[in-house]
Amino acid sequence: MLTVAQLSNLLDAMGDAGSADVALRQIDAYRRLLAGPGIFSIQLNVTTREDPRNELYLQRLYSSLGATFPVQARKHKTRTMWTETLFVRGQVFIGEGAEVLERTFDDYAAMRPLGLNAVVNVPMLLGQRTYATFNVFGTRGRWQPEEVLGLRLLALAAARWVSPSPELDYAFDVTLSTGASSVNGVPAVSTLQHIQPGPQALVPHV
Repeated sequence: MLTVAQLSNLLDAMGDAGSADVALRQIDAYRRLLAGPGIFSIQLNVTTREDPRNELYLQRLYSSLGATFPVQARKHKTRTMWTETLFVRGQVFIGEGAEVLERTFDDYAAMRPLGLNAVVNVPMLLGQRTYATFNVFGTRGRWQPEEVLGLRLLALAAARWVSPSPELDYAFDVTLSTGASSVNGVPAVSTLQHIQPGPQALVPHV
């Protein structure tokens, strides 16, 4: 876990960064202190009202490994537990184990050689909408609660340097897990979704 002094220094540095690139590089340095080896990215939600319901388009805004995962690259996401967790409910997604990552990310073939086997995805929220995701992939296999908390704090620090897409608009029909109505984001909640290796169902992790 980052110390109070380290977090204070980071927050002070955010005001003096001068640009998003400088700020996110500083956050990336603290991410390495907290989470160890791995990669960090921010994906901007660039979905518009012209796009189909229950689908998302994400564009990479920052990448700690641009040669493999380049900035500006886009992803098309359909309705899955991952998109529901982050974009419908506004919850943090935690995945642990190579099997989980392989099921969740269609580009895991590029991650596997890097030894990545754990992920924390933090939604960056504007009201009830997720306008970006703060993504940390690690090699430790399992996250400690204090690490997850630290990464959530880093996402909050990054938020001032990440602007929503001006045409952002997206909609989902019903939630996969509850069947409740959901349009344009539903209210965010404070629990996390924690997925571990094996066939077990999604388990809330608080």
